[in-house]
Amino acid sequence: MKKILFQDTSFRDGFQSVFGARVLTKDFIPALEAGVHAGIEHFEAGGGARYQAPYLYCNEDAFNMMDTFRKTVGPKIRLQTLARGINVVALEPQPRDMIDLHAKMFKKHGMTRIRNFDALNDVNNLIYSGQCITNAGLEHEVVVTMMELPRHCEGKGAHEPSFYIETLKKIMDSGVPFVSVCFKDASGTANPRKVHETFKQARKLLGDKVELRIHSHDTCGTGIAQYVAAIEGGADGVCCGRAPLSGGTAQPDLLSLWHALKGTEYTLDINVEKIMEANQVSKECFKEYDFPPEALAIEPEVIFSPMPGGALTANTLMMRDTKTFHLYPQVIKNMAECVARGGFGSSVTPVSQFYFQQAYANTVQGPWKKITDGYGNMVLGYLGKTPREPDPEIVKIASEQMKKPVFTGNPLDVLEPGIPKAKKVLEDNHLPVTDENIFIIGAMATKGGNKGLDFLQGKARVSVPKKKPAAPAAAAPAAAPTATAASPLVFAPISGTVNYGVTVGGKTFSVQVSG
Repeated sequence: MKKILFQDTSFRDGFQSVFGARVLTKDFIPALEAGVHAGIEHFEAGGGARYQAPYLYCNEDAFNMMDTFRKTVGPKIRLQTLARGINVVALEPQPRDMIDLHAKMFKKHGMTRIRNFDALNDVNNLIYSGQCITNAGLEHEVVVTMMELPRHCEGKGAHEPSFYIETLKKIMDSGVPFVSVCFKDASGTANPRKVHETFKQARKLLGDKVELRIHSHDTCGTGIAQYVAAIEGGADGVCCGRAPLSGGTAQPDLLSLWHALKGTEYTLDINVEKIMEANQVSKECFKEYDFPPEALAIEPEVIFSPMPGGALTANTLMMRDTKTFHLYPQVIKNMAECVARGGFGSSVTPVSQFYFQQAYANTVQGPWKKITDGYGNMVLGYLGKTPREPDPEIVKIASEQMKKPVFTGNPLDVLEPGIPKAKKVLEDNHLPVTDENIFIIGAMATKGGNKGLDFLQGKARVSVPKKKPAAPAAAAPAAAPTATAASPLVFAPISGTVNYGVTVGGKTFSVQVSG
């Protein structure tokens, strides 16, 4: 019986996939303690959007959050974070000095392993960051990113088992150090048979000594099938969430996978009763949080426009804020064209956001009337080399609109050192010049301002998706209206999501209705 390793992703990717990463530290610590008590030895603890969100939405320091995480679980538990190659935990490429500082800071603040991916599967974007992770004394888990192509894109030579194995061979030939390999499907759309064939070939290529893992989401309902296919193909480990932060846009559920492996030669080796007890604690911890309905549902159309779980809820929250949620179906439809014409980079942060932003612009302003910065820089080569050449017409439009030529060099070679600039910002604003503050300023810098500076100056805001207090029940009318031929009852159609307070048996419940 082979024991399958697992990482509990509830407190990082679960947060990102369900709540857009907007969760306060104090709210999840009891759930984390319960997970440790249940025997879980490997947690995802930060990185990705869970580095940015504490500053943007929680008025919290991500490094303090990681320190609290480590203190809660003790010294022996493996804590893992997520990095995006040359972007590390920022949305834009970082210079070499910031990439190195990232690894040192995450080691200092209690992390054990960093999973490191490049959305374009450009191996050159993984070499320097992977070496920095290793040099800092952290385990480097190198990644090949996966997804299913939109319809009518077959035969392009991307996102097939042969393409993934070709990428893995390039990683191995590059000399970048790693202790583990992960195939990461942020949208959960890769066909399970392709997953099985990829893992069979990867296992043969890597031999038996390298840890081989899969990470996916249950967004389109095939996550468990992917995991079983990967395990049967040779995977050693998986990423699972636990209720209420599992399924839907989040990771496949731990207990569901345990059930799916019954009667096979594989086991998760968990104490089911203790896991169930821990899940009850988690449910209690998040009872005040508002779970977006799209985070809990299976969305089969994502198969045709691969939208990652973590990006889906972040974008729907944004569209609700901007009163454009009614456009969501059309944006998802337009996203397929952005993938097909953009060079087939994997739909995972930041490329998933580039696809979505361009699809949103195409929906609101008209097809290709406005090339967004991220998408434009990607097709022009400023983020690395896309798996296949982008559509020449789109490249031409991007170059003309952005007034930039096509770039074929190494993105790191054109980025100025970031530490001196960050130091100057701190000094100019009379803030302590610490390594942590330097990294906060560098990683949170955008064209629209620096949210890291806002945080350090006490200007950050708190915006987490908690339920609003239910409105008091209205007094019953003297007489209920009666529908007649002369005065029919008219029901207004529901658009977007409406919150209601419903009182039953003296208790008031918050009910969310979507249309």
